[in-house]
Amino acid sequence: MNKVEVISRRILGWKLNRWDRWYDPEKGVFIYDFNPHENLEHALLVVERLKSFGYTYMERGKYEVCFNEVCETGDSLPEAITNAAFSLADNSTIADEWL
Repeated sequence: MNKVEVISRRILGWKLNRWDRWYDPEKGVFIYDFNPHENLEHALLVVERLKSFGYTYMERGKYEVCFNEVCETGDSLPEAITNAAFSLADNSTIADEWL
């Protein structure tokens, strides 16, 4: 799985409906072209979801962010958020605990 798939499934709890869209069963909506590493609005959906799980979000520099103790950088703020969320989701049991 790539970063978008890991974040969509493990953090947001979405299901892949077609190759180009996700389904959010909690809200009952389809999400097209989800691209959190380039779209700040999409990245902030991830931030809000992780906050709802109890994670603390902090910006430590222009393009460095942390969720609790997991910190990552990127070439932009959305990319840094995506990298940190991916590191967190790929190395923890978010899916087991929250979904």
